[in-house]
Amino acid sequence: MRPEVPVEELTWAAYRIPTDAPEADGTYAWDATTMVVVHARAGGQVGLGWTYGAAAGGLLVDEVLGRNVTGRDALDVTGAYHAMHRSVRNLGRPGVAATAISAVDIALWDLKARLLGVRLARLLGAVHETVPVYGSGGFTSYDERHLASQLGGWVDGQGIPRVKIKIGESWGHEVGRDLSRIAQAREVIGDDAELYVDANGGYTRKQAIRVAHRMAPYDVAWFEEPVSSDDLAGLREVRDAVEPDVTAGEYGWDLPYFQRMCAAGAVDCLQVDASRCGGITEWVRAAAVAAAHNLDVSAHCAPHLHLDAALATPNLRHLEWFHDHVRIESMLLSGTVGADGGELRPDLTAPGHGLTFKDSDAQPYRIG
Repeated sequence: MRPEVPVEELTWAAYRIPTDAPEADGTYAWDATTMVVVHARAGGQVGLGWTYGAAAGGLLVDEVLGRNVTGRDALDVTGAYHAMHRSVRNLGRPGVAATAISAVDIALWDLKARLLGVRLARLLGAVHETVPVYGSGGFTSYDERHLASQLGGWVDGQGIPRVKIKIGESWGHEVGRDLSRIAQAREVIGDDAELYVDANGGYTRKQAIRVAHRMAPYDVAWFEEPVSSDDLAGLREVRDAVEPDVTAGEYGWDLPYFQRMCAAGAVDCLQVDASRCGGITEWVRAAAVAAAHNLDVSAHCAPHLHLDAALATPNLRHLEWFHDHVRIESMLLSGTVGADGGELRPDLTAPGHGLTFKDSDAQPYRIG
């Protein structure tokens, strides 16, 4: 019988990193991103997890989650996950609590793999050697020059064969500019690269359908959140009426959310965000729900956080190479990988997820 390796400590810190330029989509604008980092310690090893969300998530690690995780066997990650899930019953699982659980869960999976001396992807059961990505940014706040530079950098500079821009500007009140930017994007990336668009729920149902028909000449393959992701009937209506794949799911906080979206026939590909939904533990279950509905999954943002789980997901379509998070993770994490050729190729001999946090580099951004 193996001896237990109890989790000795959970620690957290929050960092607010300014964007390199103003960023906006169809329904929101921001100038900084907050990263909440969690470390879990046991048996002489340290696991790293993180999420992108309010610093208040870190306070929950101290106040609620820590006492339900410390002292537990570090190899029993799923047990710790369910203990955390039950502990937030009276607080409300969606939102800040879910992001905090996600960061801890990811740190625990990294810790377990390090204790066993294996790559996390292999511990989860790798089925892929590489993960395809799509370049993501194209913010509505960019001018034509900035947009062209970013798209050209991905397609011509890095060889990424699929890219996404934001549309639905001003809650769908700038359709002319949306279409102009789609036309520019197609011109910049050429005929061979795939073009994706994301309205962030900015359109109404019939407006989204009209826009989809008007963007047909530009061969758009992916129409993300054409209407609110809470409007499952609306997503299904748009999906049935347009040529591009309709996608959503990034705001899924728990498993029932994904089950409802799949059962409603609302999407052609389910987006899942392990930094929000409950970490790797819930990612695996969400991917299984999608597979049961004959759907692929696509990882939303946080590319290095998702890499190992993506490698172990049979029904994976791709991972979002999101500009803001790529920049932050490259700045603050050691062991990151590049996306040349449109694929991520990690070092599968490195234990855990192969990443360590650059504490000294992050200190100027610390807020908690």
